[in-house]
Amino acid sequence: MDIRKRRFRNKDEHNAAGYLFISPWLIGFLLLTLWPIIQSFYLSFTDYSLLDEPSWIGTENYKEIFTKDRLFLKSLSVTFTFVLIAVPVKLFFSLMVAMLLNKSIRGMNVYRTAIYFPSLIGGSIAVSALWRNMFGLEGYINHILGWFHITGIGWISNPDTALGTLILLNAWQFGSTMVIFLAGLKQIPKDLYESASVDGAGTVRKFFTITLPMLSPVMFFNLVLGIIGSFQMFTSAFIITAGGPANATFMYVMFLYEKAFKQFEMGYASALAWILLVIIAIFTAINFAVSKYWVYYEADGRGSR
Repeated sequence: MDIRKRRFRNKDEHNAAGYLFISPWLIGFLLLTLWPIIQSFYLSFTDYSLLDEPSWIGTENYKEIFTKDRLFLKSLSVTFTFVLIAVPVKLFFSLMVAMLLNKSIRGMNVYRTAIYFPSLIGGSIAVSALWRNMFGLEGYINHILGWFHITGIGWISNPDTALGTLILLNAWQFGSTMVIFLAGLKQIPKDLYESASVDGAGTVRKFFTITLPMLSPVMFFNLVLGIIGSFQMFTSAFIITAGGPANATFMYVMFLYEKAFKQFEMGYASALAWILLVIIAIFTAINFAVSKYWVYYEADGRGSR
């Protein structure tokens, strides 16, 4: 009995030490993450302006969002358009650049560093301000077009092209996605390509029969992260276009921001935040559901081949 008690005592001591070491993170998670989430869920059912105590109004915020607020539908439409175009474009460029950098040539580490470097400052206010100057009416892009006697336009002030400039900026910030693709390419066995070459397979056939299937788990990972990040697009749209012109770049998170910090409708903004959470969760669930049809896992042979 004494031995058993001593074992339990030692186990409790080890557990106490473990909880002590993780307590800073645990306290931070409970106070700075979990509690605000619970609070925002409660506030989404209230009328709260930061200046007064929140008053319970039930589902009125959600009813107004879905039945009366036209800006909700507009911001959602703009965000959906951005996600559906920006995510595939970024994945495509990331994969192409990763394949170019997956070569054994002299100085390749320098090239990889140079191409990845812009991602270290990507998404910052400085980059957004630079992008705004580049695509302005008197910006660098129109200046370069002038060399070829082409009359430029105000790319960020034109409703037809403003969203495209944000999509282009998102594609330019492909460094992190590219690095993940590059790591995945390094894990593909070279003997698969050698066997395919013996069978007479060309570059295109190798890409579609070896590279894409073997890289599909990495592509799935980047796809999920890309969708989540694109739905939360804010900084670039806020700095470059401020949601204009004519709400052509009025992202969902910008709408949430204006409700919360300009109109001080915190209850309404909390409801918008929870709707965004549900939308992202639905898209993520759909991706996981359909992944079994195209994601190939070598260990168990599931997915597309």
